Amino acid sequence: MENEDAVGYRMVDGAGCWALADGLGGHRGGEVASRLAIDAAISSFVENPSIQEEALNKHMVMGNRAVLGRQKTEPALAHMRTTMVILIASAEAAMWAHAGDSRLYWFRGGRIREQTLDDSVPQRLVAAGEISANQIRFHEDRSKLLNSLGTREQVTASLREMPGPPAPGDAFLLASDGFWEGVTEPEMEEDFGASKSSEAWIGRMEARIKERAAADSDNYSAIAVRVLKRKGRA
Repeated sequence: MENEDAVGYRMVDGAGCWALADGLGGHRGGEVASRLAIDAAISSFVENPSIQEEALNKHMVMGNRAVLGRQKTEPALAHMRTTMVILIASAEAAMWAHAGDSRLYWFRGGRIREQTLDDSVPQRLVAAGEISANQIRFHEDRSKLLNSLGTREQVTASLREMPGPPAPGDAFLLASDGFWEGVTEPEMEEDFGASKSSEAWIGRMEARIKERAAADSDNYSAIAVRVLKRKGRA
């Protein structure tokens, strides 16, 4: 199985950008789409590392344009798509955006304070009260997305700004569906509390995923970001 996920990270003048994408399309299309989107978004951040909604939206727009541009020049990749989730943060502020079902979780006090809502059929069913949020992981339509990069000229992304600056002990988890499907939210919190570093936290969660993985399981990727006590570092 090809890994169609891509991740990226960059720090500029005390501000950071973390991005994760999960490609769709097969025949290398998903792999190409996710890498194009991440590279374009990170480049956009380097050009404008401000923690502002306008800048964050531009990063998503540039990721979408990169995918659409390659679709037009390579007919074999005309149907490639990708999800993407981006976090930008500094000591003063943090905000995130996503399209598709790659998620961001914000942790405070060791608990999930907030998480993104998937652009998917099952998430719509949750909103309609037809299923519970816990049923998304195992729903037969969990892979049916209602939004992604490479679908249309005008990208539609959900943006969210953290109310107030990041606090020491805060953490963020960016995860593709192959990751969050294999570890529940209570387990994320449990593993976070038992870990002293981002690497250890990811390692604990990955161990759960590997233990449960079937032969045809989806590839997975995740990025963990922890806010340290020393001001200005994440």
